[in-house]
Amino acid sequence: MKASPLQKLIVFVLGWGAALLMFFPVAWMVLTGFKSEIDAVHSPPLLIFHPILSNFTHVIHEGDYLGALGNSVGIALGATVLGLLIAMPGAYAMAFFPNRWTKDLLLWMLSTKMMPAVGVLMPIYLICQKSGLLDTLTGLVLVMMLANLPIIVWMLYTFFKEIPGDIIEASRMDGAGPLAQLRIVLLPLAGPGIASTALLSIILTWNEAFWSLNLTSSNAAPLTAFIATFSAPEGLFWAKLSAASTLAVAPILIFGWLTQRQLVRGLTFGAVK
Repeated sequence: MKASPLQKLIVFVLGWGAALLMFFPVAWMVLTGFKSEIDAVHSPPLLIFHPILSNFTHVIHEGDYLGALGNSVGIALGATVLGLLIAMPGAYAMAFFPNRWTKDLLLWMLSTKMMPAVGVLMPIYLICQKSGLLDTLTGLVLVMMLANLPIIVWMLYTFFKEIPGDIIEASRMDGAGPLAQLRIVLLPLAGPGIASTALLSIILTWNEAFWSLNLTSSNAAPLTAFIATFSAPEGLFWAKLSAASTLAVAPILIFGWLTQRQLVRGLTFGAVK
């Protein structure tokens, strides 16, 4: 049944309305970053104001923005690479050598993502403290990797399941071992899925704030913890806080926009039969 012009108009308006509603907080944050502190708390909110750049220069030069940016990049890449190295053999084993416990194991791994992180805060904090990993990049990389590992394993498992088992069996008959099968067969065939898994892991790690705030103070603080430094006992500096938030989310927004085609391609890998 062909949609009428009225139905198309309603869908168009609802779609753009939802998109603008989701984008509004980001746009308001960016605008507030260009306001003075007085304009930022003005009531009613000002849409026409004199823009300034002092908030951004203050954040960059006095707030160690570049150090926090480097920590975020290192943590995101380190947790993603380490997670893929651990998850790929596990996903390979569960996809091509399943047993009766495979699905139960996958469901158990995913169920850990439903548990509030605060429930394991004290044990992880004490482990990091006793092992000297508190406020270190290594500690955050390990914690972030473990937090995202269930999703990484599940996604790789679904991508590997789309590869015919006959191809793996043929490579095994040709003398290829497990590592050779991963490198020669799985990587080329499941490349889009692996890439999208890596991109999603980077985004999740970059946006993680709970562990950053509780396991770091200054040395290994990423951008999520860096934003929290722009609050003071006498109140929030909304303009500087908005400028810091804009600088914190800008890299991952640009990264997501540049890689959106690869991300969508990977997430839809094997969806069309």
